[in-house]
Amino acid sequence: MVARVIPVDPFDLVVFGATGDLARRKILPALCRRFAEGQMPPEARIIGAARSEMSRDEFLQMTSDAFDEFLGASAPDATTRAAFFERVDYVAVDALGEDGWKELAGTLRDGVVRAFYFSVGPALFGPLAEHLSRFGMVTPETRIVVEKPFGTDLATARALNQTLAAHFNETQIYRIDHYLGKETVQNLMAVRFANIFFEPLWNARFVDHVQITVAETVGVGGRGPYYDKSGAMRDMVQNHLMQLLCLMAMEPPHKFDPDAVRDEKLKVIHALDPVEPKDVVRGQYLGNAQNPSYKTEVENAESTTESYIALKVGISNWRWKGTPFYLRTGKRLRSRVSEIAVAFRDPPHSIFGEDAPWKANTLVIRLQPDEGMTLKVMIKEPGPGGMRLKDVALDMSFAEALGDDVHIPDAYERLIMDVIRGNQTLFMRGDEVEAAWAWTDPIIAGWKASGDRPKEYDPGSSGPEEALKLIHLDGRSWREIR
Repeated sequence: MVARVIPVDPFDLVVFGATGDLARRKILPALCRRFAEGQMPPEARIIGAARSEMSRDEFLQMTSDAFDEFLGASAPDATTRAAFFERVDYVAVDALGEDGWKELAGTLRDGVVRAFYFSVGPALFGPLAEHLSRFGMVTPETRIVVEKPFGTDLATARALNQTLAAHFNETQIYRIDHYLGKETVQNLMAVRFANIFFEPLWNARFVDHVQITVAETVGVGGRGPYYDKSGAMRDMVQNHLMQLLCLMAMEPPHKFDPDAVRDEKLKVIHALDPVEPKDVVRGQYLGNAQNPSYKTEVENAESTTESYIALKVGISNWRWKGTPFYLRTGKRLRSRVSEIAVAFRDPPHSIFGEDAPWKANTLVIRLQPDEGMTLKVMIKEPGPGGMRLKDVALDMSFAEALGDDVHIPDAYERLIMDVIRGNQTLFMRGDEVEAAWAWTDPIIAGWKASGDRPKEYDPGSSGPEEALKLIHLDGRSWREIR
């Protein structure tokens, strides 16, 4: 099966922070893959911009080295690179000063989409927006892409929104969360709203609980200084896990339209219950012979920042009242896995007797690795000897279902092309970001006021023991991280 590729309109895309890790690891490789797939028109141009003084040839060499380092066997061949690099330029720009801005403005064309990717720290969002406006680079077809964090609390998020709004309309601002670009995440909406048999069951009457898990095997690594000021709550729950929760819990929008979808997500955030301290467990990984501890990696022996967090969340609306959502995410865990598990309720009566083995139906949506879906159902175990029940998995791997020759685009590939198209469906709106912080801030304030300290857990485990108790007290258990 060959995936259908729809070319986009001609564009000029400026990547600020083009020499940084995110640009080299994700953004530039994603653009090259879209070019190789035929989605980038001949008139498209990409301009790297950063403070580093380097020639265009040096920038191209750096980009080529990044392809080899981060793409490995899937790196583009020499012919593809050469053709892609014909569309790439570089301009040295001082985000806080005057150097390079006139030169950058002179490289841009009229009559095409202009996109500016802010692959920089949030402290530079305001200065970049102001310079773009002052040097006359903002047109009706201009879009800006801003990376998280979108503030560190409600006050800073609101201030950031106000800064951007001084120079751009909301329709020009694309707050990117790469989780929303994952194929399986988007399939949440397809599964729910394109099939008749799931949506009637998608409510508190039939769903016992939902688990959302994002587990990583790596530690904080080189992100130590940032992460120790952020922690798992700000770094993962307020954005990534919040978005997954919204897509799972939202009402059907009247159509697949950016504001219609985002309106429904916002309603979910407003319906979230306050989280009690007893329903939050924070953890921090220890060290072992192979890996340093969290405190060692962030170089802060007194750190009380969480590298793991688990929460029990309630939603007070007609659809979900009484069905808990359990969220957990952490670093240095047993396996790298992101999944959503919908655990359905037991049938009201078993005709097979009280002693019959029984496991509730569960729909598991795997985001990574091996993107796909599994539905656990009960069947009769083959063979004579009576009605013996057994749970089996109806498994659909995207790779198997669609064929090995289909390239599933990386999240950044999809999202950057959506920016060029002007499609904001998979991007967060300003009021959505502020609502998420308004829910998150009291949780953080609660554990600070109580003097709560993270519970220690061993690297390679499933997290602190207290997180097991969080769900066990409700008569449920976490899915095994493996």
